[in-house]
Amino acid sequence: MSGAAPTKKPGPENRLAHETSPYLLQHKHNPVDWRPWGPEALNEASAQNKPILLSVGYAACHWCHVMAHESFEDDATAQVMNELFVNIKVDREERPDIDQIYMQALHHLGEQGGWPLTMFLTPAGQPFWGGTYFPPTSRYGRPAFVDVLREVARLFREEPAKIEQNRAALMARLADVARHPNRVTIGRQELDQVGEQLGTAMDPVNGGLRGAPKFPQCAMFENLWRAGLRTGEGRFFHIVDLSLTRISEGGIYDHLGGGYSRYSVDDKWLVPHFEKMLYDNAQLLDLLALAWGRTGKMLYRERAEKTVGWLGREMTSGEGAFYSSLEADSDGEEGKFYVWSLADIEAVLGRENAALLAQHYDVTPGGNFEGHNILNQLKGLPRSMEIDAALPMLRSMLHKARESRIRPGLDDKVLADWNGLMIAALVNAGTAFWQPTWMEMAARAFEFVQRNMTRGDRLGHSWRDGRLLYPGLASDYAFMIRAALGLYEATATQSYLDQAITWQARMDRHYANPDTGTYYLTADDAEGLVIRPALTTDDATPNPNGIAAQNLIRLAAFTGDHAFRKQADRLIEGVLALGGDNLFMHVSLLNAIDMRLNLAEIVVTGESAAAVALVNAALALPYVNRAVLRVPSVEALPDSHPAREKAKAASGAAAFVCVGETCSLPVANPDALTAVFATPTSP
Repeated sequence: MSGAAPTKKPGPENRLAHETSPYLLQHKHNPVDWRPWGPEALNEASAQNKPILLSVGYAACHWCHVMAHESFEDDATAQVMNELFVNIKVDREERPDIDQIYMQALHHLGEQGGWPLTMFLTPAGQPFWGGTYFPPTSRYGRPAFVDVLREVARLFREEPAKIEQNRAALMARLADVARHPNRVTIGRQELDQVGEQLGTAMDPVNGGLRGAPKFPQCAMFENLWRAGLRTGEGRFFHIVDLSLTRISEGGIYDHLGGGYSRYSVDDKWLVPHFEKMLYDNAQLLDLLALAWGRTGKMLYRERAEKTVGWLGREMTSGEGAFYSSLEADSDGEEGKFYVWSLADIEAVLGRENAALLAQHYDVTPGGNFEGHNILNQLKGLPRSMEIDAALPMLRSMLHKARESRIRPGLDDKVLADWNGLMIAALVNAGTAFWQPTWMEMAARAFEFVQRNMTRGDRLGHSWRDGRLLYPGLASDYAFMIRAALGLYEATATQSYLDQAITWQARMDRHYANPDTGTYYLTADDAEGLVIRPALTTDDATPNPNGIAAQNLIRLAAFTGDHAFRKQADRLIEGVLALGGDNLFMHVSLLNAIDMRLNLAEIVVTGESAAAVALVNAALALPYVNRAVLRVPSVEALPDSHPAREKAKAASGAAAFVCVGETCSLPVANPDALTAVFATPTSP
């Protein structure tokens, strides 16, 4: 386990003391004269003609804490920083627009990237050099942080031509977002080729992408699942099932408290990087619901229930909003809250019970990682009914004992986009597992965002302590529209659809690039940055362009307005023109293309008990490619809807499965509906 130096007695507060971000507040007692990002900091750099040192991180970032303890809390290092630079600290979750620009600049410098992000800027905010973590003394080929500071400041003073050369080259690369190579067309054949290539990149033993570290690449898993639905080939389902099973049995899953960690540092999903992020758990909950629908595997139901339990217990505010993350560190050590010694377990459970738990959770006297034990079930030992009955009680006892430990820090800011991800996941999982209370959690969080994170009909991005960071980002709109459409589909409550349409209009007005049909990350009236960020690639969360394309396709289905579908087509073409040479970084868009080709509109007519049964059967089908429309009578369908004429001839409750312009014959019972969906008519 990685340790950190003990934190010294807090010094005077700096300018970050008035911020709301928990990450920024962690640095308010640093001797560094930190400033939040804004015109005041940039003006100060210009007035003093000093370069800017920009440090970007987030509250759950382990190496951000390490660099903070080693350098930012050190008086001598802080003195050099304050003398030579104007120092700006940014929370990447609060300001992903700033992070995107300068991380992209670091990539153009040939660096892999990561956090903490350490960038050096001109007084105007334009980047000229940077890196990530710098140690306090030179080691492993990394220069000492103070040496870096002094050399960068020297170059800025004495060799401005070198600074200008780097600055100009980086700004030219950052501005190169409007190129239009030959038009790229993606159809079913190309989607199948991507599925084949993704399948061969997967680890056939442990699941996930080959090698280490391993991240739960949920958008990729969804793409493989879609390939299975599209082709009917079980091998695609198998690799996703293997991956999700290993993730859920590994140490990356918290077997006592529920929820998943950010990633695994090894290639077997055993050793997690212990931070827990809201967005990871949302995407995994979605995947658990999807896989459960096909496999019925109890492991997936149990993990979903425990993860939602963790969400409600540790990550939900009194008003129903979802917090952002839990840190990896506690009491100055990464993972200390989560690991065990055999002696610790014996002290809680007694020797006999401890031996039983140890056998099934890979606990040994010497530990399974660096002298500690990370609970996991990767060995897959067979269990009897008696053992299955005993283990939950033993886990509960350990969980209760763990609650007395020093807890990891909680980042309790509320992000609209991450809440949107979790709201949609709760809807999808709530319908798949038939958990109405999860739907209630989703609705309550949605109401919080509507009530507290909007100004008029526009969204903000981050909320904490009654303060809203406004305006929002394209990701906030994309994910909250997705959430609204999910709630509408599940409940048939018109206000959710109305809200989705309103937010889509605002997204189109303030974020759209009229030249490409794609979306900028920031609004047209947001604070001016050195460039308007417009990346189309996926990150730890899907890119908002990919999600927006999916939203538009579903909006067309729910409203009958073909203009949304045309807009989705233009958006897809625009992203492919910009990034079609790197499809694997655009998996969320590929998923949108699959939805465009294969979305099944399931129209259920009538309001009787038989109609309700058909709706419930429709909602149990894979959410990735279905849109369930409830209409009391055929007259409620648009005149142009392909099901209208067939619905006129139907008597009583009926369902129609429509793909493209072709609809099935009326279906009167749930089993028949499931069968028709499994073999829909190709467009």
